[in-house]
Amino acid sequence: MSLKVGIVGLPNVGKSTLFNALLKKQLALVANYPFATIEPNMGVVEVPDERLSVLAKIVNTNKKVYATVEFVDIAGLVAGASTGAGLGNKFLSHIREVDVIVQVLRGFEDSNVVKEGAVDPESDYKVIGMELALKDLEIVGKILGSRESRILNLESRMRKLEILHKGLNEGRGAREVLSEEELTEIQDLGLLTAKREIKVLNVGEMDPRLREDDNSDTVVICAKVEAELAEFGEEEAKSYLAGLGLTESGLDRLIKKAYETLGLISFLTAGEIECRALTIKAGTKAPQAAAVIHTDFEKKFIRARVCSYEDFVECGGWKNVAEKGKLRVEGKEYVMKEGDVVEFLIGS
Repeated sequence: MSLKVGIVGLPNVGKSTLFNALLKKQLALVANYPFATIEPNMGVVEVPDERLSVLAKIVNTNKKVYATVEFVDIAGLVAGASTGAGLGNKFLSHIREVDVIVQVLRGFEDSNVVKEGAVDPESDYKVIGMELALKDLEIVGKILGSRESRILNLESRMRKLEILHKGLNEGRGAREVLSEEELTEIQDLGLLTAKREIKVLNVGEMDPRLREDDNSDTVVICAKVEAELAEFGEEEAKSYLAGLGLTESGLDRLIKKAYETLGLISFLTAGEIECRALTIKAGTKAPQAAAVIHTDFEKKFIRARVCSYEDFVECGGWKNVAEKGKLRVEGKEYVMKEGDVVEFLIGS
């Protein structure tokens, strides 16, 4: 499955610097004035997964196919965007197209970079949330105010929208007001506050928060550090991170948080032709997982040969996994697990 992540925030908080670092290319214009980004920049990033290199050595293949994430660098938002300020509606329409919103908040001080509306991370986060809520309020209000909509929509759906309208008026987003099941029922509306979000605090390279290991909802990064890492080779990057007291890059932590937020897992394939990592929703059954490789595989699915990544590595490949009794043969009801190494048997 394809994962699309939208990078948003007030102007000049480091969105484009982060985006360029993620893609290891200078794709987005970095400038210290507002609205340097007008049209969204887009790029696909491989999901770091050291397991593929290990599997490739075991099965003796050079081809590794990583799961991917598409990042979208969206123009800076300002207070009043819901009514057209800044790039207004254009900005908000781009957000509708992503799976998860990454809100970049400015936690660094730099007199050379203009502060355009940014005050402090907490206030800035509220500004963004309020603009998204106001745009949703406009959409929901139009539906509730339309006689035709009331005729065409079920009464239960209209009641949900009335509850949502009240919550949005109070500055609460759809995810704060409605349950997951209720959100699914109105997902056709494309509400902005119904999207899951991740907060990214962009700090200076000497900021102690960069080295704090916690489980908060905020990913703390230094976009400048990420930009420097993008210039290094793998070993150089590891040494550079170690010198800063870090164990992994902001990219790794951001992608992990995106997977966690959206309830995604990875399964692996290992053969002589290639080793591959594929992304699925947690709870996906084997036939639907096979369809991620090729759509025809779901209806032609017969069974799956499965073992854990740990067992595959410990045993040294398919043959030994089978001989040591660690290989399982699973049918259509098998629910895939994180790190499963699988071989699908597909009919003609």
